[in-house]
Amino acid sequence: MKNKIRLAIVGTGYFSQFHYDAWERLNVEVVAICSLNKNEALARSKQFKNCRFFTDFKTMINETDANLVDIIVPPKNHLNFIKIAAESNVNIVCQKPFTNNLKEAKKAVKIAEKYGVTIAVHENFRYQPWYIKIDEILKSSLLGDLFQVSFRMRPGDGQGKDAYLNRQPYFQEMERFMIHETAIHIIDVFRFLFGNINCVFAKLSKLNNHIRGEDAGIVFFEFENGMRGLFDGNRLSDHVAFDRRLTIGEMLIEGSNGTLRLNGDGEIFYRKFSENKEKKIIHKWKNKGFAGDSVFYYQKHLLDYFVYDKELNNEAKDYIENLKIEDSIYKSNSCTRVIKIK
Repeated sequence: MKNKIRLAIVGTGYFSQFHYDAWERLNVEVVAICSLNKNEALARSKQFKNCRFFTDFKTMINETDANLVDIIVPPKNHLNFIKIAAESNVNIVCQKPFTNNLKEAKKAVKIAEKYGVTIAVHENFRYQPWYIKIDEILKSSLLGDLFQVSFRMRPGDGQGKDAYLNRQPYFQEMERFMIHETAIHIIDVFRFLFGNINCVFAKLSKLNNHIRGEDAGIVFFEFENGMRGLFDGNRLSDHVAFDRRLTIGEMLIEGSNGTLRLNGDGEIFYRKFSENKEKKIIHKWKNKGFAGDSVFYYQKHLLDYFVYDKELNNEAKDYIENLKIEDSIYKSNSCTRVIKIK
């Protein structure tokens, strides 16, 4: 064992429940919890042997012996919290979207390098079991030469003046919303499955006037391997699924030997070229936690790195590539031309 983890956690908002559940099931020692809401911090501390709780992040870092902190708060505080933790030699797991923008993300990476700490970005979508299975299928060359991939994001949660208020109300005030907050997941999945991206072309729009940022758009991708990709996002429309937040949409991957389809229930289907019938590909997964227990599996991966020194996915310095792509999408939308990823 490389290290014994002593974890501090900041944030008690909607999505934090999945982090807390996973850390508990992984038997991680939680030494402190921080939240602006004292009652919520106290309630969470009871989940972890009545550990200490705080309402100020810097005080928590200074007064505990944590060697890893999980930052589960909106991006406006990411850079400040990263600096405080790094100065105290505390390694960091930071929820996406990682900081407010590419410039801040680069600053965060420089801070980590200066103080010799690791920042991992909590990007769990690539740990959803259907993408793990799709990666396995693609490596088997079942589809032959790959032509293109498309993803239709249709969570159906963005209509009306009350959109997002019951879950993550700060969504309404985000200047950059759909791409920065949600499509960044699909960018990471695309890179995980198909490799790096050369250039993008995007047209974004706002359909719900009760929010600040964009909530719909179409993005064209060109991959280094010659594939083409399409992201078609609309948060106001929905798709067929028992739980429309499970996959948040549908994916189609087309190749010379056939087509692979992911539906809203996490089911994968293969149709051989020139045939009309699809074959369901069986893969087992747990309907637990968030989206096939992907938060648990990513946090298990983090422990494999921090405790057993195994390889780390989505270290901040590598995740910067996703943010370069995101930034290029916004640039493409504003100037209506193809933007090369630099």
